[in-house]
Amino acid sequence: MLNDKSILVTGGTGSFGKRLVRTILARYKPRRLIVFSRDELKQFEMQQVFPDSRFDCMRYFLGDVRDKDRLYRAFDGVDVVIHAAALKQVPAAEYNPIEAIRTNVLGAANVIDAAIDKGVRNVVALSTDKAANPINLYGATKLCSDKLFTAARSYSNDRTRFCVVRYGNVIGSRGSVVPVFQRQKLTGEVTITDERMTRFVITLDQGVQFVLDSLARMQGGEIFVPKIPSVRINDIAEAIAPGCTRKYVGIRPGEKLHEVMVAEDDARNTLEFPHHFAILPDAVAMENPLFTQNGTARRCPEDFRYSSDRNDVWVDAEGFDALWASEQNSDAQIL
Repeated sequence: MLNDKSILVTGGTGSFGKRLVRTILARYKPRRLIVFSRDELKQFEMQQVFPDSRFDCMRYFLGDVRDKDRLYRAFDGVDVVIHAAALKQVPAAEYNPIEAIRTNVLGAANVIDAAIDKGVRNVVALSTDKAANPINLYGATKLCSDKLFTAARSYSNDRTRFCVVRYGNVIGSRGSVVPVFQRQKLTGEVTITDERMTRFVITLDQGVQFVLDSLARMQGGEIFVPKIPSVRINDIAEAIAPGCTRKYVGIRPGEKLHEVMVAEDDARNTLEFPHHFAILPDAVAMENPLFTQNGTARRCPEDFRYSSDRNDVWVDAEGFDALWASEQNSDAQIL
């Protein structure tokens, strides 16, 4: 699928981007693999792990998705774009709203325009559960980004295909609760917002694989959602900081009690597959080939809701500990 292709990853120096690059280099032989990001230090550090002397397909391109001219230069001759660049910290977005809009919304529009005008064949944009029924600015910017990408097919004339991948918390990623609990366990006490809280959970490797799977199956305009387990916040605390006392401090502004990845209003246009869901935009729902693909999909009922508290699959403290160990193991591997 990716052999002899030119692939570009925006936000390529982030946790997801580095794991994606490692996976592509291990499995495929791309013609070019371009890391596009604005942090020169992170690019330098990444070059030490993936040097072009060993991987002659690697390219490192400084730039910002806010800069359309730079994207036009970077997208020249590119076949596939994985758009992972975003401002993701909820409190930072609340305090600096226009900055989040410039990167997450206007940056998304720039990526779409550059991809169409430069003849990119496929674009996969990363989203978040917070884009479903958003209650904070970060989620609102990602919902707007999702709408831009799913609508882009209407003016790309199918030359460039776009899809969105939406999933929940990545174990151990920056901003997740795991590093917080790891620091707090040294004090003997961990702070928990609400004991009822639940979250979807996915490893970086699973997230990367789902993006690659979505790239292979996309027809254009879909939002793909993986079926992944839920976990209770108390079980995460038990796995990461066993034996510590727990202090409940109340839910924070902009935070949800449970995560939603398919809301009721999207259910009428959602297909369920054995291992994932596909949300289709209104304009293409009935014509999308996924509706009749191999007879493996079924339409979700109109009152369907895929949320972390209604999930059929759960991991307890022991199961979460196993996932965390697997993630640490994978992160320690270097090609």
